Amino acid sequence: MIFKSLCRHAEIGANSYLLETSNARIVLDAGMHPKHEGAEAIPHFEMLEDGSIDSAIITHSHLDHVGTLPVLLESQPQARVFLTEETADLALALLHNSVNVMQSKRIELGITEYPLFEHRELDEHKKSFERRAVERPFDLDANGSIRATFHDAGHILGSVGVTLQAEGKRILYTGDVNFENASLQKGAVFPEMPVDAIIVETTRGNHVRRPDYTRASEEDAFAEAIARVLARKGSVLIPVFAIGKTQEVLAMIHRFKRQHLIPKKTPVYIGGLSTKMTLIFDSFSNVSRRQLPGFNFLTDMELETGARKNRGSIPFVSGCIYALSSGMMTEKTVSNNFARQGVLENKRHGLFFVGYADPASPGGRIRCAKPGEEVLLDPAYPPVPLHCEMQVFDFSGHATREAIADYIVKVRPKKAFLVHGDAPAIAWFRQELNRRLPDTDVIVPQPGDAHLI
Repeated sequence: MIFKSLCRHAEIGANSYLLETSNARIVLDAGMHPKHEGAEAIPHFEMLEDGSIDSAIITHSHLDHVGTLPVLLESQPQARVFLTEETADLALALLHNSVNVMQSKRIELGITEYPLFEHRELDEHKKSFERRAVERPFDLDANGSIRATFHDAGHILGSVGVTLQAEGKRILYTGDVNFENASLQKGAVFPEMPVDAIIVETTRGNHVRRPDYTRASEEDAFAEAIARVLARKGSVLIPVFAIGKTQEVLAMIHRFKRQHLIPKKTPVYIGGLSTKMTLIFDSFSNVSRRQLPGFNFLTDMELETGARKNRGSIPFVSGCIYALSSGMMTEKTVSNNFARQGVLENKRHGLFFVGYADPASPGGRIRCAKPGEEVLLDPAYPPVPLHCEMQVFDFSGHATREAIADYIVKVRPKKAFLVHGDAPAIAWFRQELNRRLPDTDVIVPQPGDAHLI
């Protein structure tokens, strides 16, 4: 059995991997790199001969795991695509939105190869989707030579890790995983039997969580910060990703209001893609493994949304909470516009981060800035001084490095492939596993290199 990384760069980005047996070829994920454009954002699909794979597995619906699935299927139209019901619906919504984004970038940035795919192609590709439930084994090829089982990964709605069994070997691909319960998402439930190989994310390998951290105390601190801003007649801007983080924040705000930690009548705004994704989350409220079963955000919370007919754009007024994308405050997004047009320079307001922001992104630059320092949010406009209250809260959808290392030790793999992390993160995992599992072969796969399992 052969494992090969199809990633264009050995870091977090366009995640995609090939698992090849003597009878079948399986692609694991097909992501788009969020920091690159055009061909640089696509995995090395040219390493695959046209029509050569049996199937693809999509572990979840974030762009860096599903964003180039239509590109893969252009050259692999025979491939079956296995994913959960939730991931299928979320991924289709994300990919249709991605077409719109790429069409805009073609005009604004002059990227002639955009869009990489069209809406009508997505409508055709979805016919290859085969939706599978967790903990229900299924075949990945016509001969039944390779079996797969999905496991709830606890990262976002519908996310899974997958066990693959073939040629007497057992391989586990974690995808993105979180073992802790969150406000909405329950923690991962992964098998603990030994495996021959693990393909494991290392996202938080360079992040040291403070020793006194608890999820409950972090949520309470978040509620206190929101209440403090509202008490001084300010508004709160929370940059969020449309899938997962928006809904986690809404679940927290719902509790804060119910327990009178913030005023019950405080208007809460979401908008654009977040609204569409929240509708999908609501459609699975009674059938998914999650907290708040049966709870519907868009009806039970009486949310203000920027996508309702005749409502127009989202108004910016005092005394409100705005959970707006993008999470990294990328130029031209709603969260960036709000920060630039009033939030950042006003000391009454609050800007609270609840997830990752690349240091080179506008959100990352704000997080590194000192009070009063000017921050460039968009090259088309002048820098804006940071006068608002700014805080960063730890509500990551990824497991801590210690939790992942402990899990790897439990399954005692013969080989551990470290993926989905920057160099310092991977270095920590390599050192930790060499110390705790000296007999395990720890591998950092480089794009295109083939490794025997």
